[in-house]
Amino acid sequence: MSMIYAVGHVSAHFNPAVTNTLSLLGLLPYKEVVPYIIVQLLGSILASGTLSLIMDVTPEAFFGTTPVGSAVLSFVVEIIITFILMFVISDKKAWRDCSWNDHHVKCLCWRAISGASMNPARSIGPALVKSNYKGIWAYIFGPLIGAISGGFAYNLLKPIDSEKFSDFKPNIKLFSD
Repeated sequence: MSMIYAVGHVSAHFNPAVTNTLSLLGLLPYKEVVPYIIVQLLGSILASGTLSLIMDVTPEAFFGTTPVGSAVLSFVVEIIITFILMFVISDKKAWRDCSWNDHHVKCLCWRAISGASMNPARSIGPALVKSNYKGIWAYIFGPLIGAISGGFAYNLLKPIDSEKFSDFKPNIKLFSD
């Protein structure tokens, strides 16, 4: 969250599901998708490697996301919460006025079920570094389906103006006033 706050004004592309959806909506050139996703995955792998070096990360203390119950349940939860995330991202006004406390509370509710990843890179990095692939498919395809569905659902209700969206600079509040 702090990284989004720090670089949100330049795009805050940390999530391959969001990057892919923005491209499908015509808000990001297709030629930029692959480089963005490569960097997102490298960032996750490097962050996971760094955590592994400075912390005693045993398989029982895995810092990635794995299903608490079934992988299918985690898959469904990841679709739902990433749908909500992308729906909010698609609305400039919601981002400008957004208090992240609301989003954190929602994520905490779902975290006990799926881990609330909402980001394939956030799950792939730790999985690769620690060779723990339990349910990884749910954390790759759930967010992709959720983000695409959320972005297109918002666009059906209120078409996104790509010109206005491109110069958008979010004013993210981390805590409610």
